[in-house]
Amino acid sequence: MNDFTDLVEREGEGNIEFKEKLERDVHLSPDRKSGLASQLKFRLIEGKGQAKYVIGVRDDGVIKGLSDLEFKETLSVLNNIASDVDANILDIDKRELDEKKYGIIKIGLDSESFEHMIVGTAGHVDHGKSTLIGSLVTDKPDDGSGRTRAFFDVQPHEVERGLSADLSYGVYGFEEDGKPIKMRNPLNSQERSDVISKAVKVISFVDTVGHEPWLRTTIRGIVGQKLDFGLLVVAANEGVTKVTKEHLGILLAMELPIIVAITKTDIATTQDIESSLEGTLRLLRKVGKVPYKIECLEDVNTIVENQNGLLIPIVKTSAVNMEGISLLDEIFYRLDPPYKRKNKPFKMYIDRVYNVTGVGAVVSGTVLSGKVSVGENLWLGPTKKGDYKNVRAQSIEMHHHKVEEASAGDIVGISIKGAESVEIERGMVLCGEEDPDAAKEFIADIMLLNHPTKIEVGYEPVVHLETISEVVQFKEIENDFLVAGDTAKARLQFKFKSHNISKGQKFIFREGKSKGVGEVKEIIS
Repeated sequence: MNDFTDLVEREGEGNIEFKEKLERDVHLSPDRKSGLASQLKFRLIEGKGQAKYVIGVRDDGVIKGLSDLEFKETLSVLNNIASDVDANILDIDKRELDEKKYGIIKIGLDSESFEHMIVGTAGHVDHGKSTLIGSLVTDKPDDGSGRTRAFFDVQPHEVERGLSADLSYGVYGFEEDGKPIKMRNPLNSQERSDVISKAVKVISFVDTVGHEPWLRTTIRGIVGQKLDFGLLVVAANEGVTKVTKEHLGILLAMELPIIVAITKTDIATTQDIESSLEGTLRLLRKVGKVPYKIECLEDVNTIVENQNGLLIPIVKTSAVNMEGISLLDEIFYRLDPPYKRKNKPFKMYIDRVYNVTGVGAVVSGTVLSGKVSVGENLWLGPTKKGDYKNVRAQSIEMHHHKVEEASAGDIVGISIKGAESVEIERGMVLCGEEDPDAAKEFIADIMLLNHPTKIEVGYEPVVHLETISEVVQFKEIENDFLVAGDTAKARLQFKFKSHNISKGQKFIFREGKSKGVGEVKEIIS
């Protein structure tokens, strides 16, 4: 944003700092330089990797102006301070008024310095997902009656409508030394914003539903967001259930690394805990994984040193007596999120659409790849006609915190100009690539997990791919049909409209109790 007037109006917000002038002798002394470096680091964190310094201007926005020599000296001091926090000057917008100089200096560091890990919870209803996350996020014990769960047992649309993308129902972070940054009230948008501004690593939790009839909602939570890890909960007093197996299957189909929490150890007998633990070990071994019980920090070291997808950490937990909470903190801080595709063009599958009074259309979702900045021109679609609309990103928010840019893995809300909310649907993409594709048919490798008889050409399940949920028709099937356990290539066609899909994307399809998984191998049209 290069508009000086707008910057003055936003002074004091986020990543903007006003400096009349900086002098080497004064501002590079050890005490002053340290304070200015800390200030710059805060602005960089606020701006998620970018800060704007307005020089030659007082804090109240009045232009004082600098001589050429003063302007150069101020730039030199800024550059010196930036180097101390591994940042550098990206852009100099130099201006002049009555032969006096002032300007807007953009300073940035690599956004890779800000780590964001998204964890999807899964598990049977009443196995303690929300209660566990409540205690993790707040560092407060539950009262045994769901006090910490109350923070999250609300529908997102009942809490707050606006720019923010509250697809995740819990967030906390870590300082550089690994100290957790917890929240007193997770429903407080300012607290969530503070976590984003202070943390070097942020953990977001995405909700899923444990009731068996709502499997579609669970699939949406796991498939629709670009999760980094799956947190599978198993209640110690009940053990592995059919839903536990269903949810594990979905996590595995999406090739997510998994962490297992054995919950409710405070109300389970020793025998129940051992029985639930043994059942979980058997289930993981059955699907080709190596379960590893975490009982101390040394065990966490083993997991961190062997992040190969095969070793599954298992932690015994209780939200009431806080057993295992510090171990989960250590795991989340030290585990690396899988490689995120930051070098590809920007793309985000839309999960929710809002019409905000005074703002207009706002879309939210998880950035799949690349980066997007405020003011950037983007493409939205495919529409019902199969084409794309040119739109502009007016503003970006992450957990109620305004940012100048977002990158792969971030959960954001983006206000867009150029399209009305009634034109936008879940499953569309917002992307930076010009002339993006729209596909109606594709070839996929299919594995049928469950079906009472056999499926043949003409079969019409619902496909869940990213945030796309649409009926497809099987147009061709290798060997003519599939029964449970079979794998084959198939040609599929979206029944109602075209979608933006790519080779290599994985999906789940279901119809009634029938379920299967697939991977896009070729786009036909």
